[in-house]
Formats: sequence, C-alpha cells, structure tokens
Amino acid sequence: MLRVKDIMCRKVITAKEDLSIQDAVQLLSDRHVGSIVVIDEEERCRGIFTERDAIRVFAAKYSTAEPLSKIMSSHVVTISLEASFDEAKRLMLSHNIRHLPVIDQTDKLIGMFSLRAFFDEVLGVKTPGSSG
Repeated sequence: MLRVKDIMCRKVITAKEDLSIQDAVQLLSDRHVGSIVVIDEEERCRGIFTERDAIRVFAAKYSTAEPLSKIMSSHVVTISLEASFDEAKRLMLSHNIRHLPVIDQTDKLIGMFSLRAFFDEVLGVKTPGSSG
C-alpha cells in the first residue's frame, strides 16, 4: 500500500508568524513553491500560507507589511507520516486543498505531501517548479 512517507517531500519551506506578507510572497516566488508552513519554536504547524492566500492578499488589498499571522490559514489540515495515499487523497478532496503538512506523533512538522509530489513521484510527471 502506498503511504504518505513514500511520496512526501522532506524539504519544507517554513516561516514564523511574524514574517511579513511581502517577504512570504517573495519566498514563494524565490523558492518556486506553492506553500509556506508557519511553525512555532517547537516546529509544530501553526498555519499555512499558500499561493491562494497570496492572491487573496492582493484582491482584498491587505497591507503586505502585515505579518503572516494576519492572513495565514490557521486551521491547518495535517496528515500522519504513516497515513495511506487514499487517506491523503480523501483529505485533499474534502478540504479542497493541494498541500498537506506531514507531522510525527508529537505534531512536529517532518514533511509535505502535495499534488506536485504525487505527480512527480507517482506519475513520473515533472511539474513546473519541481526539482530535478
């Protein structure tokens, strides 16, 4: 059975809540990623900032000097390292999301499961911005 740990990316772009929205948008662009996981001092997920959030920032005319905590999605849907691919798929479809932070038993961030990872690893399709 295919598991999250078999597909996930271990290199996750992270930030603290006080990073400015402007710097977060720049980070998305510079690192060619679709999300930034907002973590606390213990590396637990506190939020996520995605490309969709960046669009919302500009559409709603938020000040980009504001911290990520003002705009990030704070109700983060996460998944366990040992979860099945089917469980990840079900969560993504039911929540209409493309990124699932992967956590260990202590809720510490250890990876990211994304549609991009699925396309890259399982289907052998290299998507724009993927490594390799």
